Amino acid sequence: MNLRARIPSSYRTDAALVAWTLLAKAAVLVLGVAALAWSEGRIPSLLEPWHRWDAPHFTDLAVLGYRAEDPGYLATPGDYAQASPGHLPRFIVFPPLFPSLIAVVNAVIADPVVAAFVVSTVASLFVAPILYRLVAADLDPRVARWSAALLLVFPTAFFLHIGYTESLFLALAFGSLWTARERRWWMAAILACLATLTRLNGLILAPALGVEGWLQWRSDRRVDPAALLAPAGALVGFGVYLALNAAVHGDPLAFTEMQRTYWNKELAPPWEGILGMVEMTRHENPAWAFTLGWMELLFTGIALAATLATIVWLRPTWGVWMGGSWLLVTSTGYVQSVPRYSLALFGVVVWGAIAANRWPRLGWLIGIASAAVMAHFAWRFGSWGIGPH
Repeated sequence: MNLRARIPSSYRTDAALVAWTLLAKAAVLVLGVAALAWSEGRIPSLLEPWHRWDAPHFTDLAVLGYRAEDPGYLATPGDYAQASPGHLPRFIVFPPLFPSLIAVVNAVIADPVVAAFVVSTVASLFVAPILYRLVAADLDPRVARWSAALLLVFPTAFFLHIGYTESLFLALAFGSLWTARERRWWMAAILACLATLTRLNGLILAPALGVEGWLQWRSDRRVDPAALLAPAGALVGFGVYLALNAAVHGDPLAFTEMQRTYWNKELAPPWEGILGMVEMTRHENPAWAFTLGWMELLFTGIALAATLATIVWLRPTWGVWMGGSWLLVTSTGYVQSVPRYSLALFGVVVWGAIAANRWPRLGWLIGIASAAVMAHFAWRFGSWGIGPH
């Protein structure tokens, strides 16, 4: 039976989720202007508060491309000023899909910062409706609606609305999982490839799609050849990324050295990174101790609890996605950005939605509290105070 016949995904549901996405986006943009105006005593442009941390790296790549050498005085077209002169070689750590889409839009509007916002905005409109469908395939549609709504007010959901990869990656990754659940295996493979070309976390789709194929074979004992090939989609995306590394730096694994040298990241047991977060809680700068210590630890713990619960009680495919993603984020000697990466661990909001469906007042309390934390994080990010990045 086609799952679409079972899921009440009416235009009204989609319209409501898109409307909530746009409302959240407007609130985030206004909050950013207010935060920077408060901290600097001036009224900034609408996108200025958000063009920081990783965001300028993507616009530099969109305008100047991947390069093995960057003397620091490259000519840029129009009024664009290179945000990080001399740093282009190290940006090979960022897969190419997001900056490539920015470059395409920039070719039309000639403003890379706005182009990044356009790409992120378009992708963000698909995230909640796709998550709704993914969850509704196995749980009550009311739980699915709560899940989509809670994702939009997740404490780091403001990343869906700025020049970061979150909205594009979530739309592609969730889309791959959903289309596999619906047995549209070729689409699942294509989306997995594109997700991996957005963020390397997309590699976790390979085992997740493999498990989904096994579950469907177990239910009807029918082998779909496309299901056997679907996990290769993520591997193809990774292969393209390795080829880019080889073409730019002459080494398909160049990104690993850049990660180690400039981002202090290399594979290590999860407990090493967790111990590093514990050590960061003692940092002499209270803001760093709070954000890079306590908040990283808190979200690591919440994500782990949701992951274990998902593995035990929900669809095994989700458990593989959650478990693999959690390990990939934490298996490094220097763990950071767990609150941001937790957006992809949708089991966190699904468990909140399960509770909300049973106790609606608790659901509203969770949603309001989460939105308040999101506003706090967004304010810190937008005002140049340290926040999740």
